[in-house]
Amino acid sequence: MAERFRIVGGTPLRGEVLIWGAKNSALKLMAAALLAVGRTRLSNVPAILDVTIMAELLRRLGCVVEYDAAAGVVEIDVPDQIGHRADYDLVRALRASTAVLGPLVARCGAADVAVPGGDAIGSRGLDLHAAGLEALGASVRVTHGFLVAEAPRGLDGAEIRLEFPSVGATENVLTAAVLARGTTRLENAAREPEIVDLAAMLVSMGAGIDGAGTSTVEIHGVGALSPTEHAVVPDRIAAGTWAFAAAATRGDVEVVGARSGHLTAALELVEASGAVVRGTERGFRVDSGGRRPRSFDVATLPYPGFPTDLQPFALACNAVAEGSAMITENLFEARFRTVQELNRLGAETRIDGHHVMVHGVERLSGAPVEASDIRAGAALVIAGLVAAGVTTVSGAHHVDRGYAGFAEALQALGADVTREADDDPFGVAFTRS
Repeated sequence: MAERFRIVGGTPLRGEVLIWGAKNSALKLMAAALLAVGRTRLSNVPAILDVTIMAELLRRLGCVVEYDAAAGVVEIDVPDQIGHRADYDLVRALRASTAVLGPLVARCGAADVAVPGGDAIGSRGLDLHAAGLEALGASVRVTHGFLVAEAPRGLDGAEIRLEFPSVGATENVLTAAVLARGTTRLENAAREPEIVDLAAMLVSMGAGIDGAGTSTVEIHGVGALSPTEHAVVPDRIAAGTWAFAAAATRGDVEVVGARSGHLTAALELVEASGAVVRGTERGFRVDSGGRRPRSFDVATLPYPGFPTDLQPFALACNAVAEGSAMITENLFEARFRTVQELNRLGAETRIDGHHVMVHGVERLSGAPVEASDIRAGAALVIAGLVAAGVTTVSGAHHVDRGYAGFAEALQALGADVTREADDDPFGVAFTRS
């Protein structure tokens, strides 16, 4: 049954919220478990829908997967022989499923992965993934809706330079090259904490990797890897979500379990909004002092720049800030779909190419809106918290893919947020015509 969030605005968020492991790391670590025969155990795994989907994908490849969502533990038992086809019915719902490409080519010498679906935030071409695998000696083609990679004689180390520091392409080169013959040198690699987390897990499995977290990574291929135990890095995007939510709602929130060092660019902008950010023994705290936020400009960039996944929250915060701001989206062309929904809530914005000009208003006005992706949905809920009256956000399933117990966490911070059946999930769309 389709569900939506119902938000009654007007209450600042106050209290503490716990951060689990990163969605953007846990899914890739689960895929990397395919590289070693035996049982790999991951802890600090978030209780989100995407983990359930990835678990089912691994089962279809022949693995036995046990997922204890309450405990945050996934155990993956990988057999000697695994399948190499990831079908469309799962891949269409999970872009992160492309993370099985590298491990499958390395283990099986072949991978057939359906061209993915997932969030409606613009094109995410697989050209860089394909180029990386081809540099290692695989042949790659797209046929009948599948990306097919083949390397029947195995892979060989190579000199690779990515045209763009793509996280997904970096991950697939890492997970393919660890079992390749010789050394791979990857230039212009992504530097995200999730890349460092993946490399740390691979090293614990017996891989030789130097330079993870820098733009140049060297991977020394080995003959085989062993299963391991690994704790997922804390979710910096979830942590950033709560930081902007505290600033937007004029609240005071301690984000427990977060690593502020992974959010330097984002927290600098939270401070620019007028909130005080300080480290605590358990994470960090954002205290707005009960003041309306000040406007701040944003430009998304690859890590360590401002993350595109937090752009919708910066947009929502600026919508009620004092002054005007420019939001520049440099990574995904369709990420401004949030703007038209914010305008339904009374935001004053204007799109110009990959820029949005935002003139802050004192308060938004409740209305029915629709989530188009994980972050847009969560950002619209935050916007509902600073809107007069009732806001409903259709598409709660999007938020479930990236946030565990989102409504419950908001309730614990004092918000009036509930989930309810959405009897007409397409009603918002029809009323626009």
